[in-house]
Amino acid sequence: MKIQLCILICGPVDEWISDSDCRNEPSPLRLLPVVTCCFFIATCLLILNIYQHIMAGIGGSEHKEPINEQEVAAKYGSIRNEMNQIYSKITELEMEVSEHSLVMNAIQPLDPARCCYRMIGGVLVERTIKEVLPAVEQNKEGIEVVISRLNEALQRKKKELTDFESKYKIRIRKNDGESMDDNSKKEGSAQGVLVGPANA
Repeated sequence: MKIQLCILICGPVDEWISDSDCRNEPSPLRLLPVVTCCFFIATCLLILNIYQHIMAGIGGSEHKEPINEQEVAAKYGSIRNEMNQIYSKITELEMEVSEHSLVMNAIQPLDPARCCYRMIGGVLVERTIKEVLPAVEQNKEGIEVVISRLNEALQRKKKELTDFESKYKIRIRKNDGESMDDNSKKEGSAQGVLVGPANA
């Protein structure tokens, strides 16, 4: 289903093959432009799915009122866990935006016809800077949109937590520091770009 959707959005495969520079390459390489487009759309769908999952958790947690101390504590812990998940996702996506910015700053001054290599789903693909730069910019913009939506969700969740604390007179004893960022230090996604020699 997702592959069909990607191909429909990207256009007919014949156009991609005729426009590519891979006519003399082995046949699997002729589909690399389609694979590139499919990978980008799959990444966007994954980010959207994560965002919808977080938002569904936010919407579904507002219906039932807790009736005793155990339920109040469980509900409070659930809200804090959802906030931590949003924090972690924002931190991870901000790291990806930073990596995209580093790549863009590194390749923008170079010759657009210069050869570079982009990692797509674990496969190193040879492209030119002229082809890679717009894709990296588009990925960066999409991630920034998701970050802004997650920040809005985080603000709503913070308000919900504050209202919950005031309603049930909850006070937190801080005996140890917050460690939300420990689990959010992950490796960057496979979006690296390697620029080839100037004479290549």
